[in-house]
Amino acid sequence: MPPLALALVITAALLHALWNVVAKHAGGGAHLQMMSALGVVVLWAPVAAWLGWHTVLDWDALRWGLVLASAVVHLVYFRCLLRGYRESDLTVVYPVARGSGPLITCIAAVFVLGERPSAASIAGVLAVCSGIVLIAGGPKLWRRGSKDLHRVRLGIVWGAATGALIAAYTVIDGYAVKVVLMSPILLDYFANLLRLPFLLPEALRDRPGLVAAARTQWPHALAIATLAPLGYVLVLYAMTMAPLSHVAPARELSMLFVALLGGRLLGEGDPGWRLAGAACMATGVVCLAVA
Repeated sequence: MPPLALALVITAALLHALWNVVAKHAGGGAHLQMMSALGVVVLWAPVAAWLGWHTVLDWDALRWGLVLASAVVHLVYFRCLLRGYRESDLTVVYPVARGSGPLITCIAAVFVLGERPSAASIAGVLAVCSGIVLIAGGPKLWRRGSKDLHRVRLGIVWGAATGALIAAYTVIDGYAVKVVLMSPILLDYFANLLRLPFLLPEALRDRPGLVAAARTQWPHALAIATLAPLGYVLVLYAMTMAPLSHVAPARELSMLFVALLGGRLLGEGDPGWRLAGAACMATGVVCLAVA
């Protein structure tokens, strides 16, 4: 991977970890999602305009189809992510979400496509699964109370669902910027814009809740609207410089950042086990990438 692409991915991983900490701290749901998308549309409008609206006027059905597909998958992804954060800890949901995508892909390739797993892919699967156990508390998992264990299990379930959606939007957006040669900034901007028609009706049906969320969560929405697009655009630019199979696993450095930040900033328990689990999952993702 070129040094510039690696630098972009590492920076993006830190930004991604930061906005996820913000999202977890906010404890929001659909209203936070809507405000964040609206914030992106407003804050990034000058950049989108500077890149040239004439480019958008020349987009064909394929390009608009990719933008719509990206918008819908990101919509469901963010909803699953926020639900996971409400049900469980950041240091459970986030690493499982980031690590389960490659794991799901590998398992599907074996059982659906009949592929033969290599030694590296088997090692990757074992490392990711071991990382999930460590994140859940390691040996302490079996001594947890039923309520605590249920919370961890919910985090793993919602994290895995989020991971499947991450795999989906990575393929869609990677195809858009690498094959169709769409601008990463315009792709992300208009994907956020197309989310609003899906989000606004639900928000307007609960106007008191929207007003209450706007009063307390607007700083969180503003931070997410600033950090999330910036980090993702850096990743999309890195995809134009390096293979997707190299960029995707390198992004998993964000798991280590979250394991550290979640323990320090949010006071979540078992920081040692969860840091070890995140490192184990990151290693497993790299093994799956090179298999």
